[in-house]
Amino acid sequence: QVQLVESGGGSVQAGGSLRLSCKASGVTSGRTNMAWFRQAPGTEREGVAAINEPYTYYADSVEGRFTISLDNAQNTLYLQMNSLKSEDTAMYYCAANGWKLAPQYYPYWGQGTQVTVSS
Repeated sequence: QVQLVESGGGSVQAGGSLRLSCKASGVTSGRTNMAWFRQAPGTEREGVAAINEPYTYYADSVEGRFTISLDNAQNTLYLQMNSLKSEDTAMYYCAANGWKLAPQYYPYWGQGTQVTVSS
């Protein structure tokens, strides 16, 4: 059974940084897409970054500010977020076994971790 547990969210001022973590268990070994999505109140869930080593994919809105990485030894997915903006405020979700940044293709999701950026 696949389980994804996010951590690392919090409140930060604009321009600050946060690193999100997603501990995965039961994910199929080998090449698979893992990704970060986010959803703000009243909006649709949007793809932020995805990884299928060695390839990475980013939303235009975070390109150059966010970095996705995967520690296979620790079964942990990371999202390093720098130069945070108020519009980055959302619930962030980890997802596994999908395709790039399309949420409809991901069958496995974590519970989410809240990121709040104050201006």
